[in-house]
Amino acid sequence: MPDFVLQRPEWPRPAASAIVFKGDSVLLAERGKGARGTWSLPGGHIEPGESAREAAARELAEETGIEAELIGLADVVDVLLKDDEGRLKAHYVLCSYYGRWRAGEPMPASDCADARFVPIAEIDSYKLTPGTSAVIALAWRLLNGGD
Repeated sequence: MPDFVLQRPEWPRPAASAIVFKGDSVLLAERGKGARGTWSLPGGHIEPGESAREAAARELAEETGIEAELIGLADVVDVLLKDDEGRLKAHYVLCSYYGRWRAGEPMPASDCADARFVPIAEIDSYKLTPGTSAVIALAWRLLNGGD
């Protein structure tokens, strides 16, 4: 018997997120559904017929009201959610795009409880979803000409 119980047979699900920088700050979104108090990047499911980049821009606008120039793909991350007994309950393949703020002020909506630009030096003072800090650091290096 496998050591996982998927709640939905269509896992893994494709998803996309946006890493948006404004000066030396990055946009963080507080999760609203089931994980209130946890901060991450705006993002969500890729809809049928939608590119991952389009999904990242759409989710960014829906969750925060922000428009950004998404420059490139920072990373593709497997998000594995487990129940209290350690069994797999969800699997997302998350395409994280990075870019620069273009317009708007953070206004939480959709499944987002709060949204704000946070100085990069302060992100570790937030309760972040696993891997968020690392992908932000990678995106910051890519945006500023690093590898």
